[in-house]
Order: sequence, then C-alpha cells, then structure tokens
Amino acid sequence: MSFQKIFIVGAGAIGSCYGAFLSREYDVTLIGTRSHVDAINSHGLMINGHIEGKFQLKAETAISEVPANSLIVLTTKAQDAVKTATKLKPLLRNDTVFLVLQNGLKIKELIQEAIGNQVEVVRGLVLMAAEFLEPGKITFWEGPTIIERTKTGEKLQALFKKSGLKTRLTADIKKEEWSKLVVNCVINPLTAVLRVRNNEIDAPRLKEIRHRIVEECSLVAEAEGIHFEHGLETEIDCKIKGYTNYSSMYQDVVKGNRTEISFLNAKIVELGRKHGIRTPVNETLVGLIRFLEAKK
Repeated sequence: MSFQKIFIVGAGAIGSCYGAFLSREYDVTLIGTRSHVDAINSHGLMINGHIEGKFQLKAETAISEVPANSLIVLTTKAQDAVKTATKLKPLLRNDTVFLVLQNGLKIKELIQEAIGNQVEVVRGLVLMAAEFLEPGKITFWEGPTIIERTKTGEKLQALFKKSGLKTRLTADIKKEEWSKLVVNCVINPLTAVLRVRNNEIDAPRLKEIRHRIVEECSLVAEAEGIHFEHGLETEIDCKIKGYTNYSSMYQDVVKGNRTEISFLNAKIVELGRKHGIRTPVNETLVGLIRFLEAKK
C-alpha cells in the first residue's frame, strides 16, 4: 500500500517522532499546536536520542482537505481522540485509513463509532517513548509499534518498516492492549506523583506498591477474559529498569495539562466495581492524580 498522503494528527512528542520517520519515504504533514507548527516550519523538527537530526517536513494546525488514499495516524491524548476524530469526519473519504495509537481500552471501537463504518480503523500500540522539550524539539527512545494483524495492518507494517520504525503484528490486540495498560497503570501515576523518571520507581521501597497495582489490574483483566501468566509483576519490574524517560503523565502534570488517568487506573477502578473486585491502590492513585490536576 502506498498512501498518497499521511497526516499525523495530535503531533506532540510521539506524533512528531512518527512524522519524522515516515517523512523519510512519504508525503507527511504534522498537525499540531501553533507554537510547535511555527517552530517546525521555521527551523525544522529537531530530534535527539536514539535518532539524531533535523527533519524538514510540513506542519499545520489543522487539516483542510483529505486527499484520496490518505492515512491518518491519530496520536492525540486518549481523552481528545473521539473529539478530534469527530471533527475530521466531514473530511474523510471511503478510502481513508485511520491508525489509532492511544493508551487505554476499546479506543478503536470509540473512534469507529465516532467516524462511521465507511472508514477503516486499525488499532496500534506505541512502545516507544518521547519527551517534548520545547516547540520543534523532541527527545526520542526507540521501541516497537504493535499493529493488529489485518490485511491493512500488514501493509502498515511494511510501510513503517520501510521508514525505519520497529513494528510487529499481533493476532491478539486485546491482550496487547491490556498488557500495555497494566504497565502504564504502574509507571504513569507513580512517576507523576513522585516527579521522577520511569526507572526510578524500580526502587525496592516501591516494590509492594508496584506489585499491588499489577495484582489488582490482573484480577480485573481476568474478570474481563484476559489471562496473564504468573510472574507479570517481575516482568514489569524488569521492563521499568530500562525506561529512562519521563512518562507522559509526569509531563502532563508538570505542564498543567489533563492526564490520561481516566483511561488508565480509573478504568481499572471502574471495571473492578463492575465485577465486584476491590482496587484500593489504583483508586488511591486516581485520587492523587486528580488532586494534582485540580491544583493547576
């Protein structure tokens, strides 16, 4: 599949990295905030970390027209995804493809409902990391994008790999979605509350808290039909050791932005109540994050 045009909508830290990679091979436009767009159009997009360099690509604050055979990569925060997709609906064509990369559960279904069944929606999960330093400047940590195994998903994988993006397909996107959710439920609120980098929460004194979060998430997942093998807590501990970036929730709290807590730990609390499962640690973290949000 060769798309005539690729739009990265919600191009903050992660979206800008996708745009940089894809612009090596394809016609890409970033859709972002005015300050970020102006900086990119004036000086290029500067990325450091696992890739280094200046990328010259187009950036705008909105899409005015969606050409035939376009790919829209949606990288907004989870809480903005449906609103953004709904605004785009009048511009979409039957051959438009949506790749949705938000955190949380059932994002694909929410987007599909918002834009209608005439547009194909493909689910993806982001396992790379990025920090927004200032408009036009991003730090990047490499990692794979997981894409659901469909005919279009396979074509997207080929497109991503050609651009240098690590990608793998999965036949069980629901379990992958849950796996990422559990990791996010551990990392995001703890780093945001404690104001530390992700790997710092690997501290021994936080071990019981980390493992209680995972335990509660696993019980809720089981009730939802998702089974994790024994040892998930240790597996997540090992992953955390290698994550040297600041989490997206840390960055949101520091900047006074809304966080994705409603799609992470709060979703565990909600589903726990549905199944009669107590989730006191996750509930406490939700309260702490919402307190920090309210202070801004």
